[in-house]
Amino acid sequence: MKPISFPDSPSHLWEHFYQITQIPRASNQEGKIRQYLIQLAKKYGHSCASDDIGNVVIYVAGTGGLENGKTVIIQNHIDMVTVKTGDIKHDFSQDPLTLEIDNGWLKADRTTLGADNGVGCAAALALMTDEDVTHPPLELLFTVEEETGLFGALNLDASLLSGRRMLNLDTEDWGDIYIGCAGGKGWELSRPLVVEPVPDGHTHFNITLKGLAGGHSGIQIHQQHGSAIKLMGQWLNEAKDLGIRLSSVNGGIAHNVIPRESTLEFSCEHTQLTDLERLNECLLERWLSYLPKADENVQLIMESTKFEHVLNQESQLIIEQLLAIYPHGAQSYSLAHPADLVDLSINLAVFKISDQQLYIESSMRFFNERESLALVDNILSIAQVFKLSVKEILDYPGWNPEFNSPLLSQASELYKDMFDTEPKVKAIHAGVECGILKAKIGVTDVISFGPTILGAHSPTERLKISTVQPFWNYLLMLLKNM
Repeated sequence: MKPISFPDSPSHLWEHFYQITQIPRASNQEGKIRQYLIQLAKKYGHSCASDDIGNVVIYVAGTGGLENGKTVIIQNHIDMVTVKTGDIKHDFSQDPLTLEIDNGWLKADRTTLGADNGVGCAAALALMTDEDVTHPPLELLFTVEEETGLFGALNLDASLLSGRRMLNLDTEDWGDIYIGCAGGKGWELSRPLVVEPVPDGHTHFNITLKGLAGGHSGIQIHQQHGSAIKLMGQWLNEAKDLGIRLSSVNGGIAHNVIPRESTLEFSCEHTQLTDLERLNECLLERWLSYLPKADENVQLIMESTKFEHVLNQESQLIIEQLLAIYPHGAQSYSLAHPADLVDLSINLAVFKISDQQLYIESSMRFFNERESLALVDNILSIAQVFKLSVKEILDYPGWNPEFNSPLLSQASELYKDMFDTEPKVKAIHAGVECGILKAKIGVTDVISFGPTILGAHSPTERLKISTVQPFWNYLLMLLKNM
């Protein structure tokens, strides 16, 4: 059900976005949203095509005298990151999102909203269904599996597309025009661990670190949000002097999400309980002295539990050392924009023990691949020292900024004319699909823009309603003049 005061202008865009939020569309589970796109295209008399991985292209004829204009690709991805808080039962494979409006922002009830990139998809569909819109021939490209590694773009059948100019609607700061993005690499690391019975006389506990902001591991990495995995590593390092024996660790959910929660199971002598509670208070005080305001709700919650085994001393030492030395966060900043543009970063995204196996997932982002080589060596050296198996899961090119782009010049002039201010021309420390698609399709001119979205990839994700109408108006005028 739509919330009271759900926006209604532009009507086509908002209606499509609402419908999109009611369709489950986790990465690798895009079947229902693909079916919705194809049925909608047929309903409005447009042809469409799909490739083997599941990308969809809808072909929309030009209108309003631009029928013979040059084709423009409008590109978005249809999957969303699925993150929720621990106090809500929500099944992303079948449950619709519950929407809320809060002081000018649209959000979901304790889950990700999927405005990344659902609002861009809605805008593309509005171009297709709104008969009053003037535009040249369009190829609406909807890619799959973007959030898990840009796999839709990487495996696109480029023969489905003829356009050589592209508008990507997957960036999240209204007033900014993006002309470059980071490339990336990622790994899964694993190794077996050895367990033994819980020592006699030990009491079983789990401790959960929660309340952190988390967020997007690219565009929010400069905000220095706390990593639940790294902070739990600090707890483990401090607690080892109290004779704890580690049973399991479980932190993080996906390579592109800053981990916001982590749980650790351990045993210890009951006499250490008071010291552990004192340690929790000390560490919370320490963390709050430097974590950003977004993380002020950080908590450590300790409860009794039951398990059968703990790691032997050698395996526990491996976990302690890996959590201490594995790099995480911004590694270098742009010399031109040192305050907010990161050149090189790494996210320790997932760290867990399951069935006597350690599993780590980590991804890095870079603008200059040569700068990333030393960090790659760092990760591979850690893997060698700790006898970790390595599987590469990500490897995609960046999108080098093109400041002399004719499309950028046209878009900048139009923005200034419409809003009486200069747009901010930027590159983004995230892996939007433009670089991959530019190379695969042979696109010669690309820009990316979108309305304001905050907290992407976290349960605090929200869309600033007041930016959607100017975003739509700008998209229409840009297409009308292309």
